[in-house]
Amino acid sequence: MIHFILNPNAGTNSLQKRERIVRLLNAIPNSKVWQTERVKHATELTQIALTEGATKVIAIGGDGTINEVASALLKTNIPMGIIPMGSGNGLARHLQIPLQFEKALYRAIDGNIISIDAGIWNERPFFCTAGIGFDAQVASHFASRGKRGFLNYLYSTLLSLSRYQAIEIKEIGRVFSFTVANANQFGNNAYISPESDLQDGLLETIFIKPGGILALANLGISLFCKKLPSHPLVTISSIQTLELEATKGLPFHLDGESLTLTSNKVEISILPSALLVVK
Repeated sequence: MIHFILNPNAGTNSLQKRERIVRLLNAIPNSKVWQTERVKHATELTQIALTEGATKVIAIGGDGTINEVASALLKTNIPMGIIPMGSGNGLARHLQIPLQFEKALYRAIDGNIISIDAGIWNERPFFCTAGIGFDAQVASHFASRGKRGFLNYLYSTLLSLSRYQAIEIKEIGRVFSFTVANANQFGNNAYISPESDLQDGLLETIFIKPGGILALANLGISLFCKKLPSHPLVTISSIQTLELEATKGLPFHLDGESLTLTSNKVEISILPSALLVVK
């Protein structure tokens, strides 16, 4: 049986559209539809689906919902389908999954199954990107606004830029941002690590040095043109494990979810071929 895990608040505030989505899902033979009600509920529902003998679990929402479902499916033989309905849809875009609902639904049901790597940040899994610094500040502001969509994300980016101070990483010094990439982008075709491969058993670390306003403006252009690796402020390396020290209490993000460091230690590792995904 296929189990759908739907975040009803993702992608739209339209009750009519949500009802139409549920009708389409209920029309799929041999399936069951769950709707999330709170943070981490998608993980709980996926675990229930596994106990009920799910043969596939399809996540419907943004990267946060996908992270919750995928976290429960790690190291199982049950594949995850993706119907992207978030603000960025980074993992779905990397996998070239259609953004149109019906096309993504058909792909999730009938697409090819592959295995992908998972990143681990202080014992928590991520599948797209994680990081501290400017990106985490933007994620924190975006989450606090409670409004979704690219334009609201752009607003959070510009406002954060006007207030942001570089952070200190003991092993590196002052940085504008530090990102770990499993997928090649944050979402919305913002390519933080254009060469990242979900199946190579490696993560990419992206250190960005502080710079002036013109250098940072050029950085933004490079991000969307897949030219970030050649930017003079940027250093990209491939790793399997890494340990760093940063300031306790700094915001960080996992697949766009805004969190706070509870210690000064950051331990990063990779789980190769840990998740089955439909693409």
